[in-house]
Amino acid sequence: MRSKSIRSLQFASGRKIPSGNRWFVTSRLSKQSHSSEGTTFSSTNFNGSRTSRFLATWSVLALTAACALYTIEQRKARRLLTEGGENSNGWLSIPSILTRDRSDAPIISEDLKAEDTASRTQSPPSQTRNDKIGDAIIPGWVKVLPGFIWKLQAELSMSPGSLSDEIWSEAHDVEINPEIMWDAKVRVAEELCKEEKLFLHKRKLHVKRALAQYIGISEDEIHPDDIPTIAICGSGGGLRAMVAGTSSLLSTAEDGLFDCATYTAGVSGSCWLQTLFYSSIGRQDHSRIVEHLKHRLGVHIAFPPPALGLLSSAPTNKYLLSGAVEKFRGIPDADFGLVDVYGLLLAARLMIPKGELNIDDDDLKVSNQRRYIEDGAYPLPIYTAVRHEIPQAIASTTSSDELQETARREAWFQWFEWTPYEFFCEELGAGIPTWAVGRGFNRGQTTWRSNDLALPELRIPMLMGIWGSAFCATLSHYYKEIRPIVSGLTGFGGIDELIAEKDDDLIKLHPIDPATIPNFALDMRDKLPTKCPESIHDATHLQLMDAGMSNNLPIYPLLRPDRQVDVIVAFDASADVRKDNWLKVADGYVRQRGIKGWPVGSGWPQEETTSEDAAQELDQASARTADEAVAKVEKARDQSKKDGKGLGYCTVWVGSKEERQGESEPPSSKMVEEDWQLMEPTAGVAVVYFPLMANDAVPGVDPYTSDFLSTWNFVYTPEEVDKVVRLARENFSAGRERLRRTVKAVWQRKRQERLKREDDNRDSRWAQKERRYGDQGDQFS
Repeated sequence: MRSKSIRSLQFASGRKIPSGNRWFVTSRLSKQSHSSEGTTFSSTNFNGSRTSRFLATWSVLALTAACALYTIEQRKARRLLTEGGENSNGWLSIPSILTRDRSDAPIISEDLKAEDTASRTQSPPSQTRNDKIGDAIIPGWVKVLPGFIWKLQAELSMSPGSLSDEIWSEAHDVEINPEIMWDAKVRVAEELCKEEKLFLHKRKLHVKRALAQYIGISEDEIHPDDIPTIAICGSGGGLRAMVAGTSSLLSTAEDGLFDCATYTAGVSGSCWLQTLFYSSIGRQDHSRIVEHLKHRLGVHIAFPPPALGLLSSAPTNKYLLSGAVEKFRGIPDADFGLVDVYGLLLAARLMIPKGELNIDDDDLKVSNQRRYIEDGAYPLPIYTAVRHEIPQAIASTTSSDELQETARREAWFQWFEWTPYEFFCEELGAGIPTWAVGRGFNRGQTTWRSNDLALPELRIPMLMGIWGSAFCATLSHYYKEIRPIVSGLTGFGGIDELIAEKDDDLIKLHPIDPATIPNFALDMRDKLPTKCPESIHDATHLQLMDAGMSNNLPIYPLLRPDRQVDVIVAFDASADVRKDNWLKVADGYVRQRGIKGWPVGSGWPQEETTSEDAAQELDQASARTADEAVAKVEKARDQSKKDGKGLGYCTVWVGSKEERQGESEPPSSKMVEEDWQLMEPTAGVAVVYFPLMANDAVPGVDPYTSDFLSTWNFVYTPEEVDKVVRLARENFSAGRERLRRTVKAVWQRKRQERLKREDDNRDSRWAQKERRYGDQGDQFS
């Protein structure tokens, strides 16, 4: 273990840099690292230029984050200059007096201590007003930043004795990473993997007892074939979705439903929630996760001192950086970009327990979550991401507007899913063991490295960035996220129409590149379905991003035929649940795949624009101020609720398995008003929908108007966490009994179906017996 105190580090040349020069070390490091590490990299057969880019990425992103966060705080500095007030307890509250004397450069460990106690320490009485102004202009943590970056660069330099060298050495240790010697092949099949099938059998044994308690009947009345397969899914939406989702799942656990679920599935923030639940931090207890979030969400993930402190001090530095070093060192042509850094920052905030010492390396691999579900004790978690397939428009003399339009229409998202057992893409009909994610494949076989070993499994910090990389969205998705915020501004209607006209173009543009992992489908043309795009066979890497780009509810993995899901309980904490209407978006996927049983037409009702609505919109657009516009929008929204437009806190739909003639479209499903609708013989999938909406029981908290509930907010105070938890809990309470009746009705339908099958089988056997022996019986009658 490395000591938390900062020690002098030695370069390959053997020269030490004294601690007093840390203030000016950054530029010197960049020069010296190139000259002194050249021989080191050549001896290890490593590309020095890639290391330079790697270190430069860290430096630039850290400094960029620092500058951005510093800019946000300048209002406090201006207020101090004009009012002469005391510094507030924020990032600028650490007293510091700048000096040109190098001997006064700070020792990092002392500044860290000051940072930890800043909220309890008052400014020295001898400090003058000019000193306070200096503190406001340049916060104390800026003095510490170069030292942090210097140490982090040195630890990531790959030089002998560095942290990265230690991590890379352990990446070849089969006792630490046994999967590196396991062979893996691409499994090409539509059916579930054998491990998931075995899990389903074991899970039913647990669900049987829980279901009896939940619907209030004797366990003896429940036949295994009658048990409904229940899936609980959580939407994307950053920390809002994570905090609200934690409360929603806590409510289901307290009510008994969670123990009846076979699957949980998530997008973005809900994936982070699942990661915590199946870890030593959450310990499969949602109430523990709530407390953990209160302790960890009070600081922005990009605030430099805490993040860089965790990344540069033992034991958390090795814990967090292992995945990054293994990916960067083990995959020669892998990009290390913003999504990877984002994942590390997320892990530093979410995957570190209070106290920062009780970390468990087993928490960083999805495949290790098997230990929690192997015996069927908990639902199977499903994590999601998408790949954006954008066909290249034909760029030649024969190109035309028609060809460009065809290419635009054919852009789509491919869904990829992780479970503790398998990483799978339904469109490709292929997958690999989860422990093999991160290694190379060619023609369906593992690509072994020169030492006859594979790379370790890609670690969760890298995956957290992928699952939640909403900033890799297309420009169209960016606009959807901010639309609720700007909808009250004067002239919004015209801007909205203009952007809507260009949506087909905006949906193809990604300002930020997604993260990459090795492509397991490389060069498998002769084995994969012919419908697979050509690019999947040639790309060495898969570019994956937040699944919310396609649908912010993880419905599609739950509709795989072999999963036979009967009830989907959807908790939607999207930015604008009404406008985005993610349940409705699933209709196109269902039609394309020919899936039976989905309630086509479910989701928020499409409101027709009447003359009164048009006049109301014009009235809103004519608001003289933004505040007035927001007030009018809120009034209209309240009136809409009173008029019965929209949905309530809990809405149920049920699909139909009835066969259709020809290519006719299935009729739109209506909301379930009576339980008997769920018990019809042709009833299909039941969807129980809980949108995150304002509730009179929790005044002052509204996902549409509360600033802290923005997708882009990464700071929640304990009080704000409590508010979101209470809101989600009250919303669930409003639909608790309806959900229970839905589950019981589906169980009764499955029971009736089984009894009918048994009767039909008895009649069939009796008919066969009569045909064989006649109506006189056999010779023993």
